Amino acid sequence: MMKTILGLHQQLSRYDAALTAWGGSLMSLALRCYVGWQFFKAGMVKVGDWGATLSLFRDEYMVPLLPPELAAYAGAAGELVLPVLLFVGLASRPAALALFLVNAMAVISYPQLLSFECPAAINDHFYWGAMLLVLVAFGPGKVSLDAWLARRA
Repeated sequence: MMKTILGLHQQLSRYDAALTAWGGSLMSLALRCYVGWQFFKAGMVKVGDWGATLSLFRDEYMVPLLPPELAAYAGAAGELVLPVLLFVGLASRPAALALFLVNAMAVISYPQLLSFECPAAINDHFYWGAMLLVLVAFGPGKVSLDAWLARRA
């Protein structure tokens, strides 16, 4: 009986390593593309109406430590450059960590988010933050420039 159970377990777990490697890689790719796209769209909105962006950073967002203009430039640059790194899987962990910090700064800087007046928006930020931390912890997977460069080294 025990031999049968062990044999069945061996058969069922024969492909676990491949499923973990490739399934995890495909999940990382999906996370990189989804969360990267959310931030890239936000960056495009910022540069699409720069006057409104500067006005928001001056009058509504309360970014600590940075002057509003510098915060606007840094936020827009981060939301445009870091997602591209995620899309291609280059410097993925640092890019995900940096976007996590951009996300955290958005939550801290936008008073309505902290007061929970926008529950849907705060939930989005929590989900994006969790996805980014998954990418920091588990990396970009096999479908990335990081993995390709590691194989070449």
